[in-house]
Amino acid sequence: MSRILVLFDSKSGNVAQMAALVAEGARSITDTEVRVRAVDEAVPEDVLWCEGLAVGSPTNMGILSWKMKRFWDETMGPHWMDVDGKIACAFSSAGGWGGGMELACQSLLTVLMNFGFLVFGVTDYAGKKMTLHYGAVAAKEPREVETQEACRILGRRLAEWTALFAHGRKEENPVTKSLPRMPPN
Repeated sequence: MSRILVLFDSKSGNVAQMAALVAEGARSITDTEVRVRAVDEAVPEDVLWCEGLAVGSPTNMGILSWKMKRFWDETMGPHWMDVDGKIACAFSSAGGWGGGMELACQSLLTVLMNFGFLVFGVTDYAGKKMTLHYGAVAAKEPREVETQEACRILGRRLAEWTALFAHGRKEENPVTKSLPRMPPN
């Protein structure tokens, strides 16, 4: 069974809504157990437990939130060598489009890479002109259908990669699965 953790910080509740959608996407892959934890409640054992990790943060001046950064610096710092090789991805929400959500995802991915996580983006389109190359992003709450679908795709892809790499389940390989893909316009 694949073990997925969706770890998030959410000041307004928008990232929490995204986390629920990411978890929904991960649960769509059979034999996947999903935990959802707010950063204020998370403990190192949550991260040590998982094989795949989705990390979400509000965009804070174009980077991850201070609470999420503190979690990795202080809470997970002593476990730096214990999480090497796990699979991870990112998601973020900001006050509006152009608010730096993709930069925040990149800052999350940078932190994760420093811990040895194998990080990824997704080439699939969640809707016309809606990609998630750096992770799923939302302007405010994820109310648009395309934004919701981007979160689900991210969670599903995390569960697929985890099933493939952690458990050798080749049938879950997203590269060889028949997935609906929207061509770029």
